[in-house]
Amino acid sequence: MMAQYLALKQEAEDCLLFYRMGDFFELFFDDAKTASSVLNIALTTRGEHHGEPVPMCGVPVHSAESYLARLIRAGCRVAIAEQVETPEEAKKRGGSKALVKRDIVRFVTAGTLTEEALLEPRRANMLAAIVELRGTCGIASCDISTGRMELEECAPERLHAQLARIGASELVAPDSWLAETDIVLNQAIPRANQDFSSDEGENRLKALHGVSTLDGFGQFSRPMLAAACGLITYLDHVGRGTLPFLLPPVLRASDNSMAMDEATRASLEIVQSQQGNRTGSLLAAIDRCVTGAGARQLVEDLSAPLVNAQAIEERLSAVDYFRQDAILRGDMREMLRSLPDIGRALGRIVAGRGSPRDLGQIRDGLTKGIAIRHRLNENDNHPTLLASLMPGLDKHDELIDLLSRALIASPPTERGQGGYIAEGYDASLDELRGISGNARRAIAALEGRYREETGISSLKIKHNGVLGYFIEVPSRHSEVLMAPDSDFTHRQTMANAVRFNSLHLHEEASRIAEAGGRAIAAEESHFEDLTLSVVAARQTIAETASALARIDVAVGQAERAADGDWSRPTISEDTVLDIKGGRHPVVEAALMANGERFVANDCQLQPADRLWLVGGPNMGGKSTFLRQNALIVLLAQAGCFVPAASATIGLVDRLFSRVGASDNLARGRSTFMVEMVETAAILAQASERSFVILDEVGRGTSTYDGLALAWAVVEAVHERNRSRCLFATHYHELARLADTCDSLSLHHVRAREWKGDLVLLHELAQGPADQSYGLAVARLAGVPKDVVSRAKMVLDKLEKGRAETGGLAAGLGELPLFAAATQAEEEQCDQLRTALLALDVDALSPREALDMLYELKREAAN
Repeated sequence: MMAQYLALKQEAEDCLLFYRMGDFFELFFDDAKTASSVLNIALTTRGEHHGEPVPMCGVPVHSAESYLARLIRAGCRVAIAEQVETPEEAKKRGGSKALVKRDIVRFVTAGTLTEEALLEPRRANMLAAIVELRGTCGIASCDISTGRMELEECAPERLHAQLARIGASELVAPDSWLAETDIVLNQAIPRANQDFSSDEGENRLKALHGVSTLDGFGQFSRPMLAAACGLITYLDHVGRGTLPFLLPPVLRASDNSMAMDEATRASLEIVQSQQGNRTGSLLAAIDRCVTGAGARQLVEDLSAPLVNAQAIEERLSAVDYFRQDAILRGDMREMLRSLPDIGRALGRIVAGRGSPRDLGQIRDGLTKGIAIRHRLNENDNHPTLLASLMPGLDKHDELIDLLSRALIASPPTERGQGGYIAEGYDASLDELRGISGNARRAIAALEGRYREETGISSLKIKHNGVLGYFIEVPSRHSEVLMAPDSDFTHRQTMANAVRFNSLHLHEEASRIAEAGGRAIAAEESHFEDLTLSVVAARQTIAETASALARIDVAVGQAERAADGDWSRPTISEDTVLDIKGGRHPVVEAALMANGERFVANDCQLQPADRLWLVGGPNMGGKSTFLRQNALIVLLAQAGCFVPAASATIGLVDRLFSRVGASDNLARGRSTFMVEMVETAAILAQASERSFVILDEVGRGTSTYDGLALAWAVVEAVHERNRSRCLFATHYHELARLADTCDSLSLHHVRAREWKGDLVLLHELAQGPADQSYGLAVARLAGVPKDVVSRAKMVLDKLEKGRAETGGLAAGLGELPLFAAATQAEEEQCDQLRTALLALDVDALSPREALDMLYELKREAAN
């Protein structure tokens, strides 16, 4: 047995091996130690290997899913080794001592789950494959629980941003590339290089979807096809030759959605908070979907806001349609609430892991889709997006009829015991069930007859999985049935009872077993036929599931807009951002829960006033103001209403957020290093159509360094990037930039000191901040009074010195403008370049060369 286990373990590689032994999955050696620690189950031993006890633990087969879920969440991967023959077949093959053959039937990994119990209903479960070819990264991603598959490509420096958008549970990549690349992908699973062939990827996609060319799906590049090959090959490996449900691949162009890097997504807490929870995120604040599929669609919308004005307006019109009709909205939410997750049910069926319950969900979901279509048809003037979705809701009349006739109202999850095919669907099956039912009635009559013949009123006919049917009497009455002329045969003696068999009972039990076995076989045959019918319609079923999810998002966002008095944003092609009465959706929800009111603020950025310098005290609301405007932009371009009295959003191509302090010690980066890396990315990538929020740039280093960096960054954003930008700072000296930067204006969050206490008004006002109120905030935070008093003395001394010397900003007014300073540096570089090119290196003596180096160094220093 151990030899068989070790051979399978070698095949399982780095996966934990679930080795089937009877009613348990057993784990041995290091696998057992890992599993016992993660699952908190007992670690025992079984036998010896090389003279050492073999560690062992196990989980029951019937409850294995719950244990698998915990292992997957802990980052483990599991190989399932099942018995692939019966003990009888093993004896025929190799004699009485032959070991039952086992084989790995599938791998259970984070990105390849389809089981309902292992998946989060409101979150997509993505698997991604990446490869780099000729300096371009190809990405293939899919959610096998619904079949969605996308192909895209990006520059290597944009890879982390794209992976952050996808949010893959599992990532695969070529092993040699992972060993050579500078890109840090800690969780990537290495696979053989030959698994990432673009030619083979193209061929596999053609074969998978039965087409001779992929042109109908899109123009896929070689890196995309290579990534697709890696993805499909991995799925083939995990499924042991059985591929899951995959829809035709969708080409995702990088310019079809608003770009956001990893830092921006984390800073804005779009789909999860910085603690990794859904609570506290934008998603949690706006999600009003009543189906899991709708919630997953909303996550995708927020992760990739649109940049096409027409597509955004179509989504907004669909939301507005339901917002204006409260009765229709209420009816739709009630109908959608009872909708099963037909997308994931379809995924399990196509993957060969379906159940009668999944077929029932397909039937019920498609039926409810028709009812939703009929309800929508009661209203007129459907918006464009809704009108395009409605035809896909009632394409399945024949399939619905078939499943309705074939299945009982509530089919079970397991099909081994039968009973899920409806009466009247198959006359021969009904006859077999009748035989089985009549035999059971005959057994009940036989029990009564035996009681009368023997005079034992406590005689019972029972059944269990080992003995089948048997007659049981209390021990004190057993002699009657053991008489020499008795028709009963002794089978088993228990502590207080004795069990017997009889010829009549054996005959009736045989009739039940034969009829029951044939009935189950008949139901299994019907299940396979019904499954084939669903698989044949998988494309249109998936379209229906997608349409229902999109409707749920529109209805849910209409409900959110009505609840919060949110407004429909106006989408503009101009580079403006005009928000009246804007609020932060997450902060407002938290305040309302405590009975408090959120203070709304305006934000009006336009070409002549596109960079706001925002000052004011800590806790005054600067960061909230920055983030709320970024979130309003994101919501608007995702096709949602926004928490504002009104909003005109000039389309944003890239959204950048540098807010808050964090480090990344795993990559060797301090808090300030992370801040500078993120700032560098903004300065390198932001354009005139971008929206940038920057908070406290330069605060992580010395005062002079920090002020210098903040000054230069503001100038760069204003002069070179020319982006719409909100820049929050405590450096009062930056106010002087308003004299030289034409499109910069000064603002501050209002605060007042009243009787020694700081009153934060959370209102935005025009003009520079008069002070930072740092000592007042320290007092609020509970810093000891003597420390605050000492800080006040030091502050007075510093401010006196600054007044006498001109302070930190002394001399900044004489600085040349940003563009002029940059040009001067370039001219100096040109002079040095000219001098170097004029040198005749071969004609220089060693002494002359050394003198020339000193001269060039002096020129560079000047």
